[in-house]
Amino acid sequence: MDNYTGKRLDGRYEIQEVIGVGGMAVVYKAYDNIDDRIVSVKILKDEFLANEEFRRRFKNESKAISLLSHPNIVKVYNVNYGDRLQYIVMEYVEGITLKEYIEQQGRLGIKETIHFTTQILRALQHAHDKGIIHRDIKPQNILLLSNGDIKVTDFGIARFSYSDTKTMTDSAIGSVHYISPEQARGNSIDERTDIYSVGVVMYEMLTGKLPFVSDNSVSVALMQLQSDAKSIREINPNIPVGLEQIVKRAMEKDTKQRYQTASEMLLDIEEFKRNPNIKFRQDYFVDSDPTRFATKTPSQTPVNTPAPPVRTNTPADDGDENDEDGRKGGKAGFIIVGVLLGLLVVGLVVFAGLYFFTDVFAKEAKVVPNFVGMDYETEIKDNRDYSSLTFDIVYETNSLLNDGMVFDQDPPANRKMDASSKTIILYVVNNSEPIAIPDVSGKMWEAAQTMLENKGFKVSLLPTVSATIEYGTVIKTNPAAGTEAEPGSTVILYYASDEDLIEVPSVIGWDYNMAKEKLESMKLAIDTTYEERASDKPKGEILFQNPEEGDKVMEGTRIVVVVSSGVPEVMTANIKIHLPNSGTRQSFDVYVNNESVASKSLMMDGSDYTFSVTGSDAAASVKVYISNSEYYHCTVDFTKNPATISNDGYAYSSASSAVLPDVTGMTMDAAKSTLASRGFRKVTIKYSETLEKSRDGIVISQSPEGTSTSSIVSLITGSIPTDTEIVLTVGQFIGI
Repeated sequence: MDNYTGKRLDGRYEIQEVIGVGGMAVVYKAYDNIDDRIVSVKILKDEFLANEEFRRRFKNESKAISLLSHPNIVKVYNVNYGDRLQYIVMEYVEGITLKEYIEQQGRLGIKETIHFTTQILRALQHAHDKGIIHRDIKPQNILLLSNGDIKVTDFGIARFSYSDTKTMTDSAIGSVHYISPEQARGNSIDERTDIYSVGVVMYEMLTGKLPFVSDNSVSVALMQLQSDAKSIREINPNIPVGLEQIVKRAMEKDTKQRYQTASEMLLDIEEFKRNPNIKFRQDYFVDSDPTRFATKTPSQTPVNTPAPPVRTNTPADDGDENDEDGRKGGKAGFIIVGVLLGLLVVGLVVFAGLYFFTDVFAKEAKVVPNFVGMDYETEIKDNRDYSSLTFDIVYETNSLLNDGMVFDQDPPANRKMDASSKTIILYVVNNSEPIAIPDVSGKMWEAAQTMLENKGFKVSLLPTVSATIEYGTVIKTNPAAGTEAEPGSTVILYYASDEDLIEVPSVIGWDYNMAKEKLESMKLAIDTTYEERASDKPKGEILFQNPEEGDKVMEGTRIVVVVSSGVPEVMTANIKIHLPNSGTRQSFDVYVNNESVASKSLMMDGSDYTFSVTGSDAAASVKVYISNSEYYHCTVDFTKNPATISNDGYAYSSASSAVLPDVTGMTMDAAKSTLASRGFRKVTIKYSETLEKSRDGIVISQSPEGTSTSSIVSLITGSIPTDTEIVLTVGQFIGI
């Protein structure tokens, strides 16, 4: 391994010391003498420079990270893909790896685990939104700063979500202790692969142990495929059930049962932070085709219900201690099983009797009140005695009963109710005449729902994807506004949602074909009749896009792009100069960027002369030579339309004489500076009192008088010695 310590890369990066060594690269601490900062430089090992696969992986890493900009992901400042040296210049992060921290602490507390996991998931969500899958999430690739922040690093085997997937035999596979089952199996991968690895990292942080350990990597990979990890609550009983459920769902072997996105996992973590005693529904985690529970809000809400039972492993019966040929003892075994089943049945009967007919198990239970016959509005709705209960109201017409009367309920009165149960369905009489549905379009769905419920309607929420209407805004109702409907009937509330919208990535700077592949992988389209524009960028590189990066659009939206033609636009600049008045014919030569573009013989008669030059540079140097001596120079920006001229001026054949400029009307400082630029440094200032404040500090007159030549100064008859004393009269305000 070549050591670059003490060397300077590209005359800029001064290598100081080795701070990390990986399988294919060495990371150095370095000083960037241009930007004056400490950086990390990751250099591909010399032995891999000739290996096309390693070169591809190294280039893929820099390409992946360069698309990312997130506080929890290391920044990339520069890359080099030379034949003799390949390196990535990154943000220097001073800290230790999360792996080192876990080893120091043994295991982490719940708050620390949640704090670190939240940052990791936010970083991954950003990467996933850009179409990048890390594929190697592990504590060794997570840097921990002294302030508790983390940085995700090492995207060496990251892939775009549309890229081909490698198999278990690929050298680019992540650490076997953290890989997902689909990685180990060689199946297609997506964002859920990183979610599994996050689950393993959480497991290790909470327990101080890896879920699967063996003497060789193949055995660990098989465990990832076939075995269930030991419950973290068996290792540490102090871990809340809800947190265990989050880890378990992240580590589900079936990707359909796993969290589908990093943001989805973050939502559950936020629920846990709000209520550490939460227990998520069992079917919320394991049903591959989950039931959609109806709620009053657009999002699914976990509830405090018992967690799924923990699976335990029991030793298998050897079956040969009492039986030499495998047949002895069979009858006795059936008898024992029968007795056990009988005892189990008796136990269940006794338990049921105690539960339903006594108060033995009712310490936390409560009795359902009788609401039948009561008026809902006056006796139940705002009654503080029932503030701990939630009512779902079902309105029905019944001409034999009074409006508002409860005529049925579920659960029935006097039924024992579990302490965690709060909702009671009340069936209420409503004999009112049909009423008009109010117009709630344009309101936020919460306010609209309240308005409709106050009118006596039931509300069903239906999110509708919209890229133009603000999230949560009501689009329409069904039945439509103004339609008459019975109180108690259901009104469907359609509100704008961006849940299924796609965030547009930036493809500016991308090759058109790569951008097309990227956008199509995200179910977007690209402009096929794109405009080509003259540019010094490589042919096919995208210069402009619409919609822009970050805009949310519908699936199938076409992204309009402008593409570089690869040929810079050639512009013409017309330059006007003043010729010297020598009365003789002399050679006249024009150079652009030190290359001759015109040569002729001209009469030097003191007249104005205009010549043209062409180019495409942003700062082209133009010089005019008369009789082989530099006479005039300027800088031309050919990228502007029309081309612009700056830094123009004349060179003088004599340092002792020059044309005196007219500086009247300038401030004193500006006048002195202008005179000095022409060689006149002998300046005397006189002051003249004035009642006009606008003339305070302004040159009123000069002696000798100057020539109004603007920016064109020529060697013409009338030049005066530069050591001439120039007297400037400057206004001095004497306001009262």
